[in-house]
Amino acid sequence: MDALNSTKPDDHQILVEVKLSARILTLNRPKQLNALSFQMISRLLELFVAYEEDSNVKLVIVKGKGRAFCAGADVAAGIRDINEGTWRLGAKLYWTKFTLIYILATYRKPQVSILNGIVMGGGAGASIHGRFRVATENSVFAMPETALGFFPDMGASYFLSRLPGFFGNGNYIIDLYSNSLDTKSFLERGWSSFSFRLSLLEEALCKVDSSDPAIISAVINEYSKQPYMKEKSAYHRLNVINRCFSRRTVEEIISALEREALNKKDDWISETGLKICLRSIRQGRLQGVGQCLVREYRLVCHVMQGKPSKDVFEGFRAILLDKDKNPKWEPSKLELVSDDMVDSYFYMMDDEGWEHLKLPARSNLPAYAIAKL
Repeated sequence: MDALNSTKPDDHQILVEVKLSARILTLNRPKQLNALSFQMISRLLELFVAYEEDSNVKLVIVKGKGRAFCAGADVAAGIRDINEGTWRLGAKLYWTKFTLIYILATYRKPQVSILNGIVMGGGAGASIHGRFRVATENSVFAMPETALGFFPDMGASYFLSRLPGFFGNGNYIIDLYSNSLDTKSFLERGWSSFSFRLSLLEEALCKVDSSDPAIISAVINEYSKQPYMKEKSAYHRLNVINRCFSRRTVEEIISALEREALNKKDDWISETGLKICLRSIRQGRLQGVGQCLVREYRLVCHVMQGKPSKDVFEGFRAILLDKDKNPKWEPSKLELVSDDMVDSYFYMMDDEGWEHLKLPARSNLPAYAIAKL
């Protein structure tokens, strides 16, 4: 039995299977759509670090139980900690999450994420940064953080900013207009392969006994095909997206969208969150994944501290708790969100004892990981 199997009381949230030289990690909170708890994140970090140094492990496969790969982080637990005056516990959670993301982005062995179902927020971070992703006809991707007064994190400013044209710059608004990305969009963005024979693919991967990315890729291709593109796929709107999201400010982007008559602005989208998103993603285009994670950690800490805005708490109440979808944002209008207010999220934390995210030193990185940096 694997030395890291069933050693902790919370291990049932991450199921571990040993298949020859492969390890299959299954996110096991199906009722919560496999939302990542602190225990899950800590366990994944522990497993990935150990497997990287274990010569018996050649490949790591990650999947979710039920109808989701992963619907993001456990937001309720984080908000509860903050409301109880312990926002530093939330900061600890994000420190661990971002460390995991950095390990995945620079991992020396192949990781295959099987995205069969819902992939939201933290679920994207736990998969897109890895070497291989496999989508299915059930895959649906979304980054709906700004609906909660937040911003796309988990290294999203890195991978969204590297999408073709201005697709990534606009991705956060696309999802908020209830147009999440389907399977074909996964492929067109270069994020995944598509498989309709998951059990056979998984069985074949477990028999490979190799860490050679070319061999892993060949196996995935053998069990993959091109999916049907849905008529309402966001990919069909790429020209319009480029035209609208190439604008300099959020106000100009929304005005362009309205002129295109594609959508109508939803009143429950956080104005502050939109402006933080746009700046973060555009900064990410010029930064490595580690730099993006350090910046996002700083933004997260400002948001959790509730300064200068408490929109994330109001968003949680309106969208997830009371579900009235009627948050009272402050400021209440886009034009009232000043540049100084947005700037403050990007400054150092004015809090005794706070420190920058310190990512682990990495050496002997594979070529694809170096390219990401």
